[in-house]
Amino acid sequence: MTLQGIKRKITYVATYEAIAFLFGTLGFFSFSDSSLERAGALAVFASLFAISWNFAYNAMFERWEAKSLTRGRNLSRRVLHAVGFEIGFLVVLLPVAAWWLDISYLRSFIVNLGLNIFFFVYTFTFTWAFDRVFGLPTSAATPVSS
Repeated sequence: MTLQGIKRKITYVATYEAIAFLFGTLGFFSFSDSSLERAGALAVFASLFAISWNFAYNAMFERWEAKSLTRGRNLSRRVLHAVGFEIGFLVVLLPVAAWWLDISYLRSFIVNLGLNIFFFVYTFTFTWAFDRVFGLPTSAATPVSS
């Protein structure tokens, strides 16, 4: 089954974020002195931001990918995709988490770094599995010769 366009993006983001919300809440709660409610509220913010960032980042990545001479998604391209996403996410979430959880920027960096390492592996694995189930997007598919 090949899923393309907006249906692919919505399915990807909804599935990814449902799982990410659970792990985000547990991560913020476990590695801060915050209540579960505050950790959950931060996870909601992180999830909403991630949804927006996911759509924007994947659109930019797929635009770049479509112009690339190399087609497909090899290991290095998957790593590049995951690293780029997580760096952009960290830039926004680090100060927000420090403020919301009332922790230092250093503590926020450590908490976010731990979550980023987890989410780096999660993003890589989830995207690989998603592509296996739903096929590659048009931007990464090898063109069919006529």
